[in-house]
Amino acid sequence: MEILHSIVVILHLVGFATLFGGWLVEAVGKRRITKIMQWGLVIALVAGLALAAPWGLGEPNYAKIGTKLVVVIVVGALLGIGGARQKRSGSVPAPLFWGIGILTLVNVAIAILW
Repeated sequence: MEILHSIVVILHLVGFATLFGGWLVEAVGKRRITKIMQWGLVIALVAGLALAAPWGLGEPNYAKIGTKLVVVIVVGALLGIGGARQKRSGSVPAPLFWGIGILTLVNVAIAILW
């Protein structure tokens, strides 16, 4: 069971890296929402939900899980709103774009520091 848990943790980290890496590349470039960022969010969310399941490896911290879930939902909303505005006007408003990156880092900080 520990091996499966470790594989899911790796997938979760790959999802985060895909989301944040895609965002970082765009932060230096044109500041737009990409499919890579959206896929990274989906991978991180699905793997995170799998990690929230009881694995028998200790008592889950439900407050931490809930907080991280709220943050990832907000990031998803920002990606959706930013993507829609990008289609309509050709650009993503700066607060939406920077909010995605900042909240992604906040989610990592919660995971590590809490």
